[in-house]
Amino acid sequence: MSNQLFDAIDYLEKEKGIDKDVLMEALEAALISAYKKNFKSATNVRVDIDEETASMRVFSRKVIVEEVENTQEEISLQEAREIDPKYEVEDVVEVEVTPKDFGRIAAQAAKQVVTQRVREAERGVIFSEYVDREEDVMTGIISRKDSRFVYVNLGKIEAKLAESEQMPTEDYYVHDRLKVFVNKVENTSKGPQIYISRSHPGLLKRLFEMEVPEIYDGTVEIKSVAREAGDRSKISVHADDPEIDAVGSCVGQKGQRIQVVVDELKGEKIDVVEWSDDPVVYVSNALSPSKVVDVLVDEADKATTVIVPDYQLSLAIGKRGQNARLAAKLTGWKIDIKSETEAREQGLLDDHDDQADEDSYSDIDEDLFE
Repeated sequence: MSNQLFDAIDYLEKEKGIDKDVLMEALEAALISAYKKNFKSATNVRVDIDEETASMRVFSRKVIVEEVENTQEEISLQEAREIDPKYEVEDVVEVEVTPKDFGRIAAQAAKQVVTQRVREAERGVIFSEYVDREEDVMTGIISRKDSRFVYVNLGKIEAKLAESEQMPTEDYYVHDRLKVFVNKVENTSKGPQIYISRSHPGLLKRLFEMEVPEIYDGTVEIKSVAREAGDRSKISVHADDPEIDAVGSCVGQKGQRIQVVVDELKGEKIDVVEWSDDPVVYVSNALSPSKVVDVLVDEADKATTVIVPDYQLSLAIGKRGQNARLAAKLTGWKIDIKSETEAREQGLLDDHDDQADEDSYSDIDEDLFE
């Protein structure tokens, strides 16, 4: 056996991080398998690999018995003592059975083992590198498409963007660069598999973390995200320090910060609202840009009845109920919206109740997101 094989094994240990003992064990197993296959032997054998001499020998291992029943695995005491008089029953005798042309077969087996182990090691390295990126945002380039997936090159691996994870308003073209949310990283028999998303709420959250320093350093916290990808999203934020404007930090001067996120999501409209532990305030904020007159809370069912000015009813509900639906997702509260007129007819609002002060609820100018 060539010294080059052992040099290659040493190289793999240093450069690829493959344990040498693991490689040698795998090589021995492959050589035993190759011997049995090529020489049609069912004999119990052992392979001895000598690095110093770069040689390899095959030994047949047989148990010493009084009466031989299986010549492949047993040897009589008389025959064994012809080899060495010290042998006793139940000892194991090893006899060299190395074929003359076994070097060629050994070389082929060694090549297969090394190739396989290198492939496994590289897969392991890739998996270790990307598994830590789960629930993170990565930038990739679209390499190809088929009927099921858009394949995005993330550097060392292609990730799969399933149709269900794509934004319905977005077109994907080969060579396009885009940011994706890493949903899941799996180590399969075919190697690492990475599944990504453009529609996951986590993408919106991570994009804000990347764009808003106050979120990245923890000064401002993202409490909740509700998203209908490609159309509209709501995000609630909070700062423990009352001096910090959490919403303003996310929007940025003249809307510059939020516009970067909107551009990345191809024009998806985003409402940033102030979080509150008071459901009256939180639900009111979540229904932005609509004004709210009153919020009636049912703690037992975690439900609210929200009363809005008559002229704001359509705005509060939103197109196809979207604004109310996103507000409910954002807050975790059921939301039933009624106009002032309807509320009075049902006795939910007295005639003397005044409309809530418009300045008492945070509101984001929709013009920023158009």
